[in-house]
Amino acid sequence: MRVFLVAGEPSGDRLGGALMEGLKTLVPEIEFDGVGGPLMQAQGLVSRFPMSELSVMGLVEVLPKFFHLKRRITETAQAVLDRQPDVLITIDSPDFSLRVAKLVKADSAIRTVHYVAPSVWAWRPGRADKMAKVIDHVLALLPFEPPYMERAGMECDFVGHPVASEPVATDQDILEFRKSRGLGEAPIVLALPGSRRGEVDRLAPVFGEALSLFLQSRPDTRVVVPAVAHMVETVQEHVQRWPGSPVVVDPRNVAADVAARQKRAAFASADLALAASGTVSLELAAQATPMVIAYRLSWLTQKMAERMVKLDTVTLVNLVSQTRSVPECLLDDCQPANIAQALNDVSDHPDAQRDAMDLTMDRLGCGGEAPGLRAARAVLKRLPHRHD
Repeated sequence: MRVFLVAGEPSGDRLGGALMEGLKTLVPEIEFDGVGGPLMQAQGLVSRFPMSELSVMGLVEVLPKFFHLKRRITETAQAVLDRQPDVLITIDSPDFSLRVAKLVKADSAIRTVHYVAPSVWAWRPGRADKMAKVIDHVLALLPFEPPYMERAGMECDFVGHPVASEPVATDQDILEFRKSRGLGEAPIVLALPGSRRGEVDRLAPVFGEALSLFLQSRPDTRVVVPAVAHMVETVQEHVQRWPGSPVVVDPRNVAADVAARQKRAAFASADLALAASGTVSLELAAQATPMVIAYRLSWLTQKMAERMVKLDTVTLVNLVSQTRSVPECLLDDCQPANIAQALNDVSDHPDAQRDAMDLTMDRLGCGGEAPGLRAARAVLKRLPHRHD
């Protein structure tokens, strides 16, 4: 069996790695091709080009790279057509992934699966109808998503989120992490300004100012900044101006499993976290770390988002738990003073998010079959001529 996969950012690489592991368990003779990051490469993928080329978000950020991305779309689609896999699995990054799928569908009958349903429940509901023209089957991370996809004419399975099945840091992991970074018993605030260059450049200065305000009354608190591999140097440059003697957790030059364990330990060591919007809120919930979410976009992208977003929250913990337990400082409210106040509130009441985080993990499948394996079963079950 031949599978072609395309992922465009770290969260997609994570999903792809878990899916590939599940597929290998069910179909040992499987062959992989495509584009992915270190976690997918650890499962046997030889990426056709660096996944980091696709980690771009927002209209303004995409424009300078438009022609390069267009070439990559054409190259990737042609590679799929040349390989004629049993299935093309695109993972998140819809601006890139769905354009590849469109070209593939125009010249073949190759089955297409997209992993991560578009958030049509939040904005641009028409995306599902457009997606249905090029995608046969959707793997959804959130339990309320399948009806939206099925209504548009696609098959859809809720497969859970990999974060719900990942290990939780042990006390020994935390102790070793603190010792290796010289943190002792100091209080820790985690800072996570994103995984893309554009968002880190936008958010890191705001995060730094907010932390300066927050740490004025907490001089013993240390700041820890886990970074994705391709953003380490950018993050290090920004945090030089931050308070709290920041410790950047660098995943480079260590095995993928070691890097993952260190990241979990960093999350679990923290008393609270300040994070960009995204999957990271689920990772924090898995380690029971209370959080504040802050995010801003480029001016033009923000103005477009303000017209289209239909929800009063973007944080996945809030959405899955159907609460508003996690405070947000978004768009125009993403200001240092607002963020510092939210950090103070969470620091004063660290258990206020506990029930919401526990409920989120339960609804995402914690304690059940690994989502990567569930996703693999869903892909295989719906393949033509396969019923196992």
